[in-house]
Amino acid sequence: MSDRPVVTRIAPSPTGFMHIGTARTALFNWLYARGRGGKFLLRIEDTDRERSTPEATDAILAGMRWLGLDWDGDAVSQFERAPRHAEVALQMLTAGHAYKCFSTQDEIQAFRDAARAEGKSTLFHSPWRDAAPGTHPDAPYVVRIKAPRDGKTIIHDEVQGDVTIRNDQLDDMVCLRSDGSPTYMLAVVVDDHDMGVTHVIRGDDHLNNAARQMTIYHAMGWPVPVYAHIPLIHGADGKKLSKRHGATGVEEYLAMGYPAAGMRNYLTRLGWSHGNDEFFTDDQARDWFNLGGIGKSPSRFDTKKLENLCGQHIPLMEDADVLRQIQAYLAAAALPTLDDATADALLSAMYCLKDRAKTFGQIVEKAQFILTSRPIVPDEKSAKSLDEVSRGILKQLTPQLQNVSWSRDTLEETVARLAEVHETKLGKLAAPLRAALAGRSPSPSVFDMMLVLGREETLARLADVSQDTDLD
Repeated sequence: MSDRPVVTRIAPSPTGFMHIGTARTALFNWLYARGRGGKFLLRIEDTDRERSTPEATDAILAGMRWLGLDWDGDAVSQFERAPRHAEVALQMLTAGHAYKCFSTQDEIQAFRDAARAEGKSTLFHSPWRDAAPGTHPDAPYVVRIKAPRDGKTIIHDEVQGDVTIRNDQLDDMVCLRSDGSPTYMLAVVVDDHDMGVTHVIRGDDHLNNAARQMTIYHAMGWPVPVYAHIPLIHGADGKKLSKRHGATGVEEYLAMGYPAAGMRNYLTRLGWSHGNDEFFTDDQARDWFNLGGIGKSPSRFDTKKLENLCGQHIPLMEDADVLRQIQAYLAAAALPTLDDATADALLSAMYCLKDRAKTFGQIVEKAQFILTSRPIVPDEKSAKSLDEVSRGILKQLTPQLQNVSWSRDTLEETVARLAEVHETKLGKLAAPLRAALAGRSPSPSVFDMMLVLGREETLARLADVSQDTDLD
């Protein structure tokens, strides 16, 4: 196994939104493969035809793309591979590793009821396991694998360690239903083998499945992949993450304005560690990630930690990338998108918008001075700073800004001189200036706003609040 190139996969079921736990599992598989020059594959396990929907498949693909988890080749549909799954079941049947079982559901239930009444194991033992073909009736049947009855099966797990299962606890699971359709347990193994998967990294809720699936690998003489079963994600209360804890779908975090880089960083750190490192780049994550760093205990989703990491990633992003992700956030949140002129203005202001932002929503809120058109209507708090004295000072400031060089240093000097004339501090003029330019407190510095708005718009906004005002 160690000589083979690494191939990992993510195999979500398209029966709803893409859960954040599925996203983390995909991320772990992606990091492990990409860090070793291997392949990362995507398989859509759409065998449940009643619950699988095209919309759910689209949500999975969109979630993967938003997270930046590119996969190799085309996404594989498990349902479309059903003939291959059935072929393997019949091969095991021919080789004597599986058998036809004609027991009806009523007979199976009667067996279990009797076993329960006698205090015995309800694991079904089919009377057809060793029956001669000549005794087979002309009736519907399922194909069951012949699981070992004696000894032990050891799952060598990179996270959980060696896990031992007594073989008398394994059932002769159904591989092919009476209608000829393959079961999920068979399909997973056949797909993983045919796709060349070397490492199966998945949630530890699949750990018990591993021993049952290994019976198929052994029956077919196929190499067993390296297993790594990772603990699930819990909410703050220590229970499995669910809707009661808040958002659990990947698209919800996109719509809340979290950057993909911050989400990747947080999900990587959620259950995996590299020393005490909390913040790291994608390149560092690919270089550092290994299966030995995954903990055995469930991790707890902490929104504050997510926001803290996002607040470190946004300032490091390229301005154009921030703008692109803001547009995606606005669309996902069903908010008005930006026209070209507004997008250009936002891009030019990005240097003073992204520094302390933890979400794209905070950037949009801070950028309202660009997104709002005149006349600016100050909110209640800002309006209080626009008293008669402040309006009068702003009226005096307007002509002084008419012909000065429109640079930060010159603007600061001009406002500072006016503050000195009125025996007040520069900071005292910031509030009325902010009220005039933005009408609200979440905004960049007044001088950054003046630079972004330009001379003409700045003077017009000052004139709006200072007209018909005389300073005593």
